[in-house]
Amino acid sequence: MAGSLLCAVHCAILPVVFVVLPSVGLALALSDRVELAFVLFASLVGTVSLVRGFRRHRAGLALMLLAPGLALLWAGVRWPPLHHAAVPHALAMAAGGSLVAVAHFLNLRFARRARA
Repeated sequence: MAGSLLCAVHCAILPVVFVVLPSVGLALALSDRVELAFVLFASLVGTVSLVRGFRRHRAGLALMLLAPGLALLWAGVRWPPLHHAAVPHALAMAAGGSLVAVAHFLNLRFARRARA
């Protein structure tokens, strides 16, 4: 859940950071590769943890939020019209990261309820 939240914050502030960082010379640190690594990390951790959680609690809502969240993230990273448009890209990435974070939160709640 923390990784997804970090990803959502990263995606929300990235356009502002891109405007500031070239003057500082750190734009390389926030390259497309870093963004792709965040999305890959969110996809792997999200899929593994939510599938394991689903096996325990059998509530599908978390997975139903994870899927569109990851789709938005991957579209923001890989679909050129969305990736190269600053505001739509930021909105897609922030919305996708937020959906993934909410999916993790719900998965945690469902898992705790299943133990009780």
